Amino acid sequence: MFVQLTKDFLGKPAGERIDVSDADASQLTQQGWARPIADDALSPMIARAVRSDLDDAVERSLAQHLQYQQRSNRTRLPFAGLGDSAHDNPSASFKHFGEFALAVRDACQPGKRADDRLALITKAASGMGENTGADGGFLVPTQFVQKLLERVYSPSNLLGMTDSYTVASNVIAFPRSVETSRANGSRWGGVRAYWRDEGEQATATKATFSRLQLTLRKLFVMINATDELLSDAQGIALEQYLFRVASDEINFVVSNAILNGSGSGQPLGILNSTPLITVAKETGQAAATVVTANIVNMWSRLFAPCRQHAVWLIHQDVEPQLHSMTIGSGGAQIVAYQPPGGLSDKPYATLMGRPVIPVEWCQTLGAVGDIVLADLRHYVTTTKGQVESAMSIHLRFDYDESVFRFIFRVDGAPWWTNVLTPYKGANTQSCFVTLATRA
Repeated sequence: MFVQLTKDFLGKPAGERIDVSDADASQLTQQGWARPIADDALSPMIARAVRSDLDDAVERSLAQHLQYQQRSNRTRLPFAGLGDSAHDNPSASFKHFGEFALAVRDACQPGKRADDRLALITKAASGMGENTGADGGFLVPTQFVQKLLERVYSPSNLLGMTDSYTVASNVIAFPRSVETSRANGSRWGGVRAYWRDEGEQATATKATFSRLQLTLRKLFVMINATDELLSDAQGIALEQYLFRVASDEINFVVSNAILNGSGSGQPLGILNSTPLITVAKETGQAAATVVTANIVNMWSRLFAPCRQHAVWLIHQDVEPQLHSMTIGSGGAQIVAYQPPGGLSDKPYATLMGRPVIPVEWCQTLGAVGDIVLADLRHYVTTTKGQVESAMSIHLRFDYDESVFRFIFRVDGAPWWTNVLTPYKGANTQSCFVTLATRA
């Protein structure tokens, strides 16, 4: 059947007529690559003349792929992964990521024939041939990228709690309010409402803004896998290993940066930001302790609209301190952190009604940052929205190891420019509150 291409495809220009099977013609038409044309006496002659000038390599590539589809007995999607159609095959016909990883490894072995499916996801190289994995690399199919990102963006990770944006460029600038006071004339950086009687002239005000510019930072994860592991591990086991190692390491480093990042070559962390409020310890408080008054004072400095979404991030060594906190004195003392049933029941995982989350990235007990009260909606992160991947057998060739490389690009910083002076009172407020050193 003859169809006319509506856009460039595998070296063939838009507008060209090609002769394909009825099934392939149907796929091309459904995915928007071509439109059907009526058979006429001139069509075969024109097609033969055009096909005589086609590049041999393109013809071979198309033929090889069609042969693979027939051998695999899968639904025929001959153009999987090439376009943006909803009909594209997001896994490039690989069963799982482990099968893809093994195919990449085999493609890099001298003398071994590359899997036909890899031809669809080869990353173009600037120098040497793109069909050599060690030179050009192979893109991770969309389905597996999404699976990895789902682990990174899990709600249990700090990145998943932030105000996150996906960007196409390397740099993005957001307008942000310069409000640092709730006093009249300062809200929203200068907006003010006035009471006026009928006929009185209104007073114009305006909001002022600053710019929050984020530049994507590059985070590398390099995983060495011995050839014995690659040869002996079943594909699904290899998928689980690579996904767990890569996603857990990305999550660890990004989450640590959200709390402790310096802002130089990495995100600016909460504990190094200007909006952070550090609440003083109690007079005479013992070293390396957390008492009920600390919690109450931290809560009082959290900006009230943030309370509904805030969480307590703590170092695990803080937990014994929380379990021993009490309210009141003498015979009127009650436990502040546990239910009436005591240790026999499941302890509450909340303080002031907000979740308490032990994390590795908080500082040790007694140091600034061992307990942090934060509304992470006020921390903005930007990512490229994908994880780039490549594989090489040459980097650790003398160790008989293959190397998988994952690159995740991300940046982050608080939305707030500074602490907030309340409308009434002198104690500043913020979306991020921590406790001073208790040494």
